[in-house]
Amino acid sequence: MSARPEPATLLITGGAGYIGAHTCVALQRAGYRLVVLDNFCNSSPQTLARIERITGQPLEGVQGDVRDRALLDRLFQSQAIQGVLHFAGLKAVGESSEKPLEYYSNNVAGSLVLMQAMQAAGVKTLVFSSSATVYGTPQFLPYTEAHPLAPVNPYGRTKLMVEDMLRDLHQSDADWRVGILRYFNPVGADASGLIGEDPRGIPNNLMPFIAQVATGRREFLNVWGNDYDTPDGTGVRDYIHVTDLAAGHVSALQHLEKTPGCLTLNLGSGQGHSVLEMVRAFEQASGRTIAHRFAPRRAGDLPAFWANADEARRILGWEARCSLLQMCEDTWRFQTQSAEAG
Repeated sequence: MSARPEPATLLITGGAGYIGAHTCVALQRAGYRLVVLDNFCNSSPQTLARIERITGQPLEGVQGDVRDRALLDRLFQSQAIQGVLHFAGLKAVGESSEKPLEYYSNNVAGSLVLMQAMQAAGVKTLVFSSSATVYGTPQFLPYTEAHPLAPVNPYGRTKLMVEDMLRDLHQSDADWRVGILRYFNPVGADASGLIGEDPRGIPNNLMPFIAQVATGRREFLNVWGNDYDTPDGTGVRDYIHVTDLAAGHVSALQHLEKTPGCLTLNLGSGQGHSVLEMVRAFEQASGRTIAHRFAPRRAGDLPAFWANADEARRILGWEARCSLLQMCEDTWRFQTQSAEAG
């Protein structure tokens, strides 16, 4: 009887963060062994223990910064790492305009150090957490991967710079297997209620803010603008359940394992929902009234955008499956369990 092959080992940078943690769950369920590197600047070590509880499998957690080349070299030397999923990045659009150097240091310089360490170690498979912000103001909708790239804030520019580095790297060495995944608006939580989006301080994203209003942590939701050219006047976005997004990473990695190349794909639901639609869906999921008030538009906010995700469906056989109501129900489960625990 032949021995079972050892599971492939992956390095997950930022794996304790919101999207990274859910992808760790999906990867463990797909049979991978994980080493998670995180500096916990926007996350908690407790998340790693919760991932282990969900999957029933151990993972190795390492506290450290992706800019620490000596640490990366030690990891690549001591672990038989075969690929990297790179989530370690600051992600608040507004904050990126206030602290641009922090964003360029963490997102761009950190990615450069990671790629240099990977190249030195001969590890040439990388799936990168990019963003739909690389598209900027829509010239047409829905965004396809061929839409011009013109980000309008430092956060988006850092993502585009890393994308460009990866494309140049693959162009210089076809042995690199690169997946560039452009997220739209991830929401929701694992069905267990053990992990979800739990931002420190005031949430930057709509769903966690609504959830905090529902639990009474916040008095009301500001709806920034109700005079856009949209069906109800409020901003429209493409919301995707974080577990669907995590499944997209597994699909992209497995595709790259079989087919070398440089892959750039939108991961979105392919449809837009307005702020008020989200409020109504969350009220249905929680049984609570979401107090909200209208406020003037914020500078830099786009009226509407959503993805064309046909390429991900064609190449990976992947598509978003969860409804807006399920996104809200899973968020509410996580929020109420967190409140009971805390």
